[in-house]
Amino acid sequence: MPADPLQSAGSPPRSPSGLPPRGPATSAVEVRRSARRSRTVSAYREGDRTIVLIPARMSEAEEQRWVMVMLDKLAAQESKRMLGDAELTERAERLSEQYFEGRARPASVRWVTNQNTRWGSCTPAEGSIRLSHRLQGMPEYVVDYVLLHELAHLLVPGHGPRFWRLLEAYPRTERARGYLEGVVAADRLPHLPGAREE
Repeated sequence: MPADPLQSAGSPPRSPSGLPPRGPATSAVEVRRSARRSRTVSAYREGDRTIVLIPARMSEAEEQRWVMVMLDKLAAQESKRMLGDAELTERAERLSEQYFEGRARPASVRWVTNQNTRWGSCTPAEGSIRLSHRLQGMPEYVVDYVLLHELAHLLVPGHGPRFWRLLEAYPRTERARGYLEGVVAADRLPHLPGAREE
């Protein structure tokens, strides 16, 4: 059974340039700096915009980093409005149409709770795709990447050059892989009591 081992292995508002849009309804990011804000960073959706509030003293590099962190957090919160198996199947079909010309046609796509060392698996002979429940709550682009990875296995069973060429069509492949690698790395770190995020 060739299952896929996708391993777990202020001042006027400004919009940072070069940031990808996040979420289906988000078209712009607006950064608001505040002299009263000393350490905390927060973000919220306002219509079709995402507002990120940061301390005025932050450097451009810190601003860019925190905008990405907060966009990921918002996306994760929004995706906790959990997709059921039917929605997951619809999403897989849409992704197949968009990136693989509809050639990858899974017979079933579902969440499972017994995959703790891999993010997803595919059994091409059965056309079945299973995603780990640990992906629930992660940003949509990460879930989409794992779905596309498994859909690609319906077309190419192994992880050779042809397989990776298929995934090149998805513009967030490297970012999603980096996110998953970060999750794996964070799980290996000791959890320090009293540690808190800004």
